[in-house]
Amino acid sequence: MANSETLIAWVREALAGVSEVKEKKMFGSVAFMVNDKMCISAGHDRLMCRIDPATHDEAIRQKGVTTVLMRGREYRGYVHVSGKVVRTAEDLQHWVERCMAYNSEAQKAVKKAAKKPAAKKPAAKKPVKQRQPGRL
Repeated sequence: MANSETLIAWVREALAGVSEVKEKKMFGSVAFMVNDKMCISAGHDRLMCRIDPATHDEAIRQKGVTTVLMRGREYRGYVHVSGKVVRTAEDLQHWVERCMAYNSEAQKAVKKAAKKPAAKKPAAKKPVKQRQPGRL
């Protein structure tokens, strides 16, 4: 069984020859961004792999592989792979290759625009009293 630190080191080594790789702490793990897109992450004694959604059902039939759930929602194309089934560099390479194969097709995440602070409303003007003719 590979623990989190071992998985992170293995993924880092597997992606060493790939250009445009950045590491980013996400979801309590280390995500490996390839071409500014989340490709694979390691942590919590498992991998989180971004794979082709068309192959999702086949992937989750494998031992130790489950669909990623966040806030009760299933994410097709994202799977967790238990560190218990990633025992060798070859096991890891299988998942890295699947992630890299889909990375070129994957869409970049759309960044949400930063919320602008609410504009202050101008103070309401008090109505001006009209003077009646002949009165001061």
